[in-house]
Amino acid sequence: MTSDAHGINAPSPQEPPRDTGLLAPVWAGGRGAALVGDEAWLAAMIEAEVALARAQAHLGVVPESAVEPIAQAAKAPGIDLAALAVAARGAANPVVELVRLFTARVRELSPEAAEYVHRGCTSQDILDSAAMLLADRVLAGVDADLAATAEALAGLAARHRDTPMAGRTLAQHAVPITFGLKAAGWLGLVLDARERVGRLRHDGLPAQLGGAAGTLASYQEYAALAGVPAPEEHGPRLLAAFAAELGLAEPGLPWHVLRTPLADIGAVSAFVTGALGKLALDVQLMSRTEVGELAEPAAEGRGISSAMPQKRNPVLATLLVSAARQAPAHALMLHQALLAEDERAAGGWHAEWQPLREILRTTAGAAATAAELAGGLEVFPDRMRANLALTGGAIVAERVNAVLAPLMGKQAAKAFLANLTRGGDTAGTPLAEALDAAPEAARALSGTALDDLLDPAGYLGASGALVDRALDRHRAMRSARA
Repeated sequence: MTSDAHGINAPSPQEPPRDTGLLAPVWAGGRGAALVGDEAWLAAMIEAEVALARAQAHLGVVPESAVEPIAQAAKAPGIDLAALAVAARGAANPVVELVRLFTARVRELSPEAAEYVHRGCTSQDILDSAAMLLADRVLAGVDADLAATAEALAGLAARHRDTPMAGRTLAQHAVPITFGLKAAGWLGLVLDARERVGRLRHDGLPAQLGGAAGTLASYQEYAALAGVPAPEEHGPRLLAAFAAELGLAEPGLPWHVLRTPLADIGAVSAFVTGALGKLALDVQLMSRTEVGELAEPAAEGRGISSAMPQKRNPVLATLLVSAARQAPAHALMLHQALLAEDERAAGGWHAEWQPLREILRTTAGAAATAAELAGGLEVFPDRMRANLALTGGAIVAERVNAVLAPLMGKQAAKAFLANLTRGGDTAGTPLAEALDAAPEAARALSGTALDDLLDPAGYLGASGALVDRALDRHRAMRSARA
């Protein structure tokens, strides 16, 4: 370490940099960050090497006696990540140097087994398969956190099925809704996200095995040299065995330059963070001081300001919004991977790795944050009722218009109510009083109970039934996943 003019320790130029998430609090300290850290990438690449040896041994290309030394070498500590990262510049990917170091480890245990490390393989087979392993592990955690978020939101929707509040369109009061319906909408998005994550994990995270140019030729050649029967059929069999060893999907074709899996990860991650971002934006707006309908769960040190001691900032929602704004940019870069030339992209493949890591850890951090937010969200129905009354009954003007239209004509009724609520001498007057004072309204509404007509709780439409539908869907998905 070195010290600057202020005495603050700074890393020396020779010291390896660390990525601790200092500028990415949405994932800092979360399990998703560790699952795609450099150590995790290294372990996954070695895991792919071991899986390849096991699959080849199962098919008779590698002697069974070679598998155990290779597997044991994978458990040995000591590869210098910082040195490996620098050495990776020589081949523009870390696998080449890793294979050299890993083979040397195996050789220490068994010179014979060392000959079977990375047999017939190419760097992209290992790195792509490792990427899918890590993506699957991150997305498993995302799915668990989405399930917890859905459970919390379902509870809110059920408890507040009939709690009236102001619906807002274009930032203004529109018509009454229920908080249960709003929570049901959030729930629906989270369930949509879970469905997409589930499909991706089940079908869209394939192992990669193709050899130098996606033909599997090298693998089949080694099979022929080993005397495996029908070596021309060996490649597809090895692809299936390798995928099974890793617990990944078996692809129809090697996908060196067919980058659907990367595009899918980007699309699903962007959707997950966007869905959670919608929840977060609503929480931010509803927790404004002058609105006060919601509050984030309190915790020591959460929401504090460096200058204003009275503040309780909606920081969990802020983290979610930040994730939702970042993820689409990373997804765009992953979609660019589809433009892969020939049988190995020069630069396009290499450009995927960091955006993939970033979108995975951002999505994982967002999902964990959403579970915490939804699980402790505070709801204030009294404030919702008070805010409903802010427009003096005008929030149900649509209902009054529907009642007046058959009597006054649709356009005339609408113009009448617009003038009554927004202009002239009655502007700001409670709607009930303004209607009482207007002769044309008094005649049209004769015999109508104005208090009932203007009660927001009486104009909630199918809110309750819609909440029930969302809860039914949640229960069905929970049962299907059990």
